[in-house]
This record gives sequence, C-alpha cells and structure tokens, in this order.
Amino acid sequence: MIRNIAIIAHVDHGKTTLVDQMLRQAGAFRANQHVEERVMDSNPLEKERGITILAKNTSVNWHGTKINVVDTPGHADFGGEVERILRMVDGFVLLVDAAEGPMPQTRFVTRKALALGLKPIVAINKIDRADAEPLRVHDEVLGLFIDLEATHEQLDAPFLYTSSRAGTATPELDHPGKDLTPLFQAVIDHIAAPKGDPEGPFQMLISTLDFSPFLGRIAIGRIERGRVRVGDQVSLLHMGEPGMVTDEAMENGRVTKLYTFDGLARVDVEQASAGDIVALAGFETIEIGKTFTSIDHPERLLGIAVEEPTISVDFIVNNGPFAGRDGKYVTSRQLRDRLFKELERNVALRVEPTDSPDTHTVSGRGELHLGILMETMRREGYEFQVSRPRVITRTGENGERQEPYEELMIDVPEEYMGVVMERLGPRRAEMREMKNNGTGLVRLSFRIPARGLFGYRSEFLTDTRGTGIIHHRFLEYGPWAGPLAGRKRGVLVADREGSVVAFALGNLQERAQMFVAPGDLVYEGMIAGENSRPGDLDVNVTKEKKLTNMRASGSDDNILLEPPRQITLEYAMEYIEEDELIEVTPKTIRLRKRVLQVNDRKKAARAAARVADAS
Repeated sequence: MIRNIAIIAHVDHGKTTLVDQMLRQAGAFRANQHVEERVMDSNPLEKERGITILAKNTSVNWHGTKINVVDTPGHADFGGEVERILRMVDGFVLLVDAAEGPMPQTRFVTRKALALGLKPIVAINKIDRADAEPLRVHDEVLGLFIDLEATHEQLDAPFLYTSSRAGTATPELDHPGKDLTPLFQAVIDHIAAPKGDPEGPFQMLISTLDFSPFLGRIAIGRIERGRVRVGDQVSLLHMGEPGMVTDEAMENGRVTKLYTFDGLARVDVEQASAGDIVALAGFETIEIGKTFTSIDHPERLLGIAVEEPTISVDFIVNNGPFAGRDGKYVTSRQLRDRLFKELERNVALRVEPTDSPDTHTVSGRGELHLGILMETMRREGYEFQVSRPRVITRTGENGERQEPYEELMIDVPEEYMGVVMERLGPRRAEMREMKNNGTGLVRLSFRIPARGLFGYRSEFLTDTRGTGIIHHRFLEYGPWAGPLAGRKRGVLVADREGSVVAFALGNLQERAQMFVAPGDLVYEGMIAGENSRPGDLDVNVTKEKKLTNMRASGSDDNILLEPPRQITLEYAMEYIEEDELIEVTPKTIRLRKRVLQVNDRKKAARAAARVADAS
C-alpha cells in the first residue's frame, strides 16, 4: 500500500523538524546513527538561513504502508517549488503554528492544494509554546478553508495537535500525545491511495529534476498509470496540450536506471508501478512538465502551471575595474549558459536576452527568490553585476497600467504600531485588518504595491528594534499606484582607486555610515558608505595622514572606528537606486555607480536636468 503526501506550511512553522521526527519514529535511521537536525535541509544555503528552499522527497514505512513524503519550502518566493510537486501527491499535511495561526504563505499554498482536490490533514504545531492558543488557531484554519472555497469533504479534515520538536501528536488536547502514531494513522485513514491503473499503459509526469555526473539528468515524478522496468523502451513527449500526440512530438529511448525513495536514500529497483514516486534516468532532454509514456500509447498529461513572476533584475557581465580578480566564470557566454541552465529546474524563473549580449533580464517571484540564485551562482565561482529590482507591469482590460500588489502581514509590539503605520503611508499601503490578541503583539494586515516593499525590511527592523516580524506574499495585480519616494539619503562615492585608510574613515564617519573597512580595495565610482543627508558626496577614502617633523600633543591619538555595515545581497537589492549596480563576486559584494567617473556623472546629471526643464 502507498500514500503520497506533501507537508506544507509557512516559514518556520516546523515542517522540516516534523519530517525529522517521522523518519526517526518510522525507523529510517539506525539506533546508533548520528543524524543532524533538519536533515532534509541538505543544501548549504538552507542550513545557513534555517529555511527550506528546494522541495525534497523521502519516504517512511509504517506498519506495511509506504508513505512518500515531500518536504516543501515555506517562503512565498519559492511557491514555484510547491506548485510543481503538488501534482505528485494525493493529500497534504497543513502545519500551522499554535500561536501565529495561518500566515500569508499558508493561504497561498493551501489554495493551490485545495484547488487540485487534495485531502488535507491539519496539524496545529508547537502546542508547547508559552503563548500557544490552539483552539483559536483551529477556528482560524476552518475560516481559511471556507474563504478558499473548500469542499465539504475537505472541510471534514482531521485536526491534530502536535509538537515537532518533541515528536508528539494527539487528536485531543486533553490527552497529551506520546509519539506521532496519530499522525501516521490519520495519513493512512484519510489520504486516499493512488488511483492509477497498474495494468494500463505507462504514464508519468516529470515534477522535478536531479543530476548525476554518471547518469546525466534524472527525472523525478509519480507514475500515474502502468508499470516501468529498467531496460524498457519509453517515449518522452514534448510539452503541449494534453491528449494523444504524433511521432514528431516525442522522443524514444531506454530506461537505464530506476530508483525509489527509502528514508533519505535512493534505492535501485528493477520495476515500479502506478502510485510510486520514482527517479528515472536515460534521457538528456528531460524537462519539468514533460510526460513519459509507453511507446504504443503516447498520451500527454496536463503540464505544470506556475504563477507568473512579479519582479525582474538585469544580470550584467562584470565590467568594473576589479573584474576577473575573484571569479572563475566571468564571460557573457558563461553567464548566459548558467542562467538558462537554471531554467531547467527553477520553473518559476524567466530569463530573457536584451539588446546587449552582456545583459540578461531575469524575472522571479521576489527578492529572496532572485537573491538565492545570485548567492548560489557566486558560490559556484560566477562574477556578475545586478541592477535594482523592478516590478513587472501589465496592461489591464481597460488599457490601464497595472502593477503587482502584495499582502503584507506584520506582528509588532503595541508601542511600535505608530512608527510602522507612519512609514507605510508614503509607500501607498492600505490597512485591511488589525488584531490585538492580548499578548502585547498586534497583527497588522496591509495591501501594498510590491514596489513599496523595496528597502522596507531593513527600515522595519530598525524601527521595531528587531522585535517585529514581517511576511508578505503576492496578492493580485491592481492599478498603478503612482510615484513612490526612493531612498532618502545619499551615498559616499570613492573618487579614486586605492586601499582604504583608517585616517580617512575617521574624518568621514561623523557624517556617514561606512560600508568599507581599513585595508579594503576601492575604485572610482564605488560606493563606500551612506551619507547622513540627501545627495551624493565624492570622497577620498584612501587619504593618508601627512608626514611632518612636527607633532602636536594630541596628533597621534588612536582612531576609533565604528564597524562597517555588512552588505548582503538582499540588503543590497533593497538599497540601491536606478543609477547604481551590485557587483557580485565569490569573495565580495560591492555597490557601485553605473557611471564610474565623477565628471561623466556630473555631465549626465546636467543633461537630465535640461531634459526635465524642457518637459
């Protein structure tokens, strides 16, 4: 018997920790085996950030039933990962924090799952939190299901109260759980077995990809119908409308390897049948959304629909003075090939060439989605530049210009409500809901243009002294909100190349927050700090103290410098303006002006002023 389930939830609600406990209690690990926490977060970036980025497969055996489990990302920017794997499963476990309740990503993913007709099991998690209110959250989840137009069968979902960290589940709060047996039993009792006919002609949709240096590309998906064996001749159908296809739209080949999932390992098998989630090798033209079928019955399945991207940036070949010093891959061909390779696996991404061969426009779901791609590429040895993010607009039915709007949810202590609302006003945010749960935290819900969130996260953390929590997700397209205020402060721009000197920074730090430290290399046009006032300043951060044979009594005092601001990719994307770029290399992240020379920038500013006056 087989059950296929996905575990979905908002960020940090305990999905990966729950999967850890399911693997442990189902006997996937040896008794003496050392296992790290959040073992499913195998990607180095996932371990560093504490979030799931890629959807992953595992399986457990519970009393003779094989339960295939898919761990999914919790951040809305990685919604594409969730949308494509939902086609592999027959039900889902919805994890909701017992204190926070349903959050923006909870709504997004649940809507997708319910629309596909999947049966839910609700796990109200972290019931051991001091501020947990599981009964309130129970009602909120039911309200969410009603809002999302769930069917009567879906509304009749079983509710469990769990603690991922302790590895317990119980259907009744009055009777504390001892282990996850109630969860396993709920999956077996309430999630239907796969419906595919094992005796029919073979059919499988590719939902995700992997790569092996020995086998090449590996397709992962659920067998919808029939059986497949190692050595079978099968057809790979090109993407298109569902139904029977002609010979021109297919490619025939042989299955060279077949795997199923057992715990964290892949297991070689000779054959698999309908309902199994398998990994299959033997074809080089594998893509997500294509269909494998038997040669004599080439029937294509419906492809994977993913919502369109909302934000784009330009990836540009690094042409700065320090280009090629750190990176292994620096040419336009290498950058282009890497971006198009990412499309094979990242279905929510779009890459478009521009008029310049050195520039490609890359579109994604949000700043984090694009930031993870940049961080991955820099760790692989790529060197490139990135422009300021911009929203993707479209034309409405009445010919009006439309832009993406986000649902913004903020939890803040009561004393910071005023400053949050004051900051969001100029960003064209509209308050939709305000809740005070009596715990000292107020939940504010806003509708805001996606542009209005650029640069807000760092402001928010400063304004709330790090005590606030902020989440957002794509909501809808709406009317263009008009111009929004940009960055209020100018920057300090280095006016020459050289090494940063502490003496120069000592004189500058009174009027600025520095981005560089003594010993760092800078070049003309590189941004060295943030001015305390509007307007940019060209400064010399390489200035040394004059050597003389006369000394005043206090002239050799130690220079006390404040630590420079650490520049991350997400912060840099929020911070820069249209006339600036981010220079990304394996070792450093620099901010720079598009036009490096001081005189050229002044000429461009005068030309822009003349154009503005003429209009």
